[in-house]
Amino acid sequence: MTEAKPSLKRTLIGKVVSAKRAKTVTVLVERRVKHALYGKIVGKSSKYHAHDETGQYHLGDVIEITESRPISKTKNWVATRLVEKAAAL
Repeated sequence: MTEAKPSLKRTLIGKVVSAKRAKTVTVLVERRVKHALYGKIVGKSSKYHAHDETGQYHLGDVIEITESRPISKTKNWVATRLVEKAAAL
């Protein structure tokens, strides 16, 4: 019997903040964490470069990225699916 194993790769959801490079999107992932000393909830963010082979993701889109093997010096993530399309201006 073959069962689907849960993926060991991390997935994150973030907003595309740059789609200017060929086959690459820059994704801003925001998270909220509790401050270690003061207990206040603080917003933290990180930017990741993700591989977008077909160039289908554009500025403002909310996408899911999945960890992968190193693709270049800065790219270790692959854009996997569109969560929400950017609002048309």
